[in-house]
Amino acid sequence: MRRTLVAGNWKMNASQAQTESLVAGILDAGELDCDIAVFPPSLYLTQAVALASGSHLSVGGQNCADQISGAFTGEVSAQMLADCGAQMVIIGHSERRTLYGETDGVVLAKTRLALDSGLVAVVCVGETLDERKAGDAENVVATQLALLLKELSDSDWDKVVIAYEPVWAIGTGETATPEQAQQIHAAIRGMLAGRSAAIAERTQILYGGSVKAANAAELFSQPDIDGGLVGGASLDVAEFIGICRA
Repeated sequence: MRRTLVAGNWKMNASQAQTESLVAGILDAGELDCDIAVFPPSLYLTQAVALASGSHLSVGGQNCADQISGAFTGEVSAQMLADCGAQMVIIGHSERRTLYGETDGVVLAKTRLALDSGLVAVVCVGETLDERKAGDAENVVATQLALLLKELSDSDWDKVVIAYEPVWAIGTGETATPEQAQQIHAAIRGMLAGRSAAIAERTQILYGGSVKAANAAELFSQPDIDGGLVGGASLDVAEFIGICRA
């Protein structure tokens, strides 16, 4: 049985004071009927890990390098994240793909390094508005998943979470309807089933794209939506806990 996962991607936001306040607010809410994770900026990762130590809250990085180590100024490796106590890492977010030109090959390389470092890889996929209007949403997602399905081993998939984030719904206030989201989630699960029925059954598939407490329950009630990758709403403790309670 897949558990619901609610993951808060803080993006390039927060401070030491905000990190303490956000983590404390989540912990004060107690254990809820879902798994919860936060992804602070790298500078605040060790602080969040220390605050969450021994609790039900997982902490992850927002990105990792596609190299193990070396002369890559400004980069943070998967091993470094793990060494600092991170348990997860987001890979291939649409902002990384569009703003920094990350390809499906780079996403695969980062995923391999994350898994080799013992991290859970939260791999993001999703289509632009033009791609959706052209009827290509499922084809775009299939292409983004193709290398992972071909190259990762069955055991690798034990540590992979897929996050479907329609690019047109990220930070725009627009949200895919539950039916639209379910359609793509079901298609993704079908793609996983093409590789292995067991992998399809156990892999969590999250929805991301303007998730709020007001729409979370309806989204999460869909059979193939296993939680959310939450952006802006994760910076408001009350809103984020509302999503978790949904």
